[in-house]
Amino acid sequence: MTFLRQTKMDRLLSPDELEEALRNVLVTRYHNLHPFHKLMNAGDLTLGQMQAWALNRYCYQYTIPKKDAIVLSRSEDPEFRREWRKRLVDHDGEDGDTGGIERWLRLAEGVGLDRDLVTGRSAALPATRFAVGAYIDLVSNNSMLVAVASSLTELFSPIAIGERVPAMLKRYDYITDETLAYFKPRMTQAPRDAEFALDLTKKWAITPDQQGEAIDALITKCDILWAMLDALFHAYVAPGHVPPGAFVPEEA
Repeated sequence: MTFLRQTKMDRLLSPDELEEALRNVLVTRYHNLHPFHKLMNAGDLTLGQMQAWALNRYCYQYTIPKKDAIVLSRSEDPEFRREWRKRLVDHDGEDGDTGGIERWLRLAEGVGLDRDLVTGRSAALPATRFAVGAYIDLVSNNSMLVAVASSLTELFSPIAIGERVPAMLKRYDYITDETLAYFKPRMTQAPRDAEFALDLTKKWAITPDQQGEAIDALITKCDILWAMLDALFHAYVAPGHVPPGAFVPEEA
């Protein structure tokens, strides 16, 4: 089972105080703070490094609807299931030709990657595969409160997109609006999903232990995303140790 910290709450927080505590987790731990993302937004990544990011991030994107299907299957509440299944459509699309996964593949092709290489996922870093596996484990083998609260990284998704998209368009001449088409729908989808998940978290976490569990779930999700970027930095920035079998940029 994916490790969860054991945050001890000394009192029961009000719903607003719990929301503030959750948002503070993101203020200090969200992955837009990672050095790899700072290099990306500054225009300091090479094409090969951008390719490595797109390829490895696909493994995470590919896993999201599987994760959401697991959460969906665990609920006995039809109202919850009706709302949560919107996430599956957002990523899988209605007909296989639309949706977030397809748009991410177009991003990967836009930075020069072969689609089959990306969808095969075997060239991703071992740490990437372990991280997405940990996310599946997190939502499968913990409470529904943990499964829902772990999705609250979406509260900060529009902030990261708002930084990333204009920076990439300005600083990388091979990046176009079409390349970044994945991100535009997320500016409305992520806030919608985050609001629903936040309301549920505040409704379900009614004891100090449950509130600590919700906070720990979000910390763990941030750790998973941070670990993926740590692996990218180690392999493709410094010291540059690419594991056997992982993607090697042509420039290397």
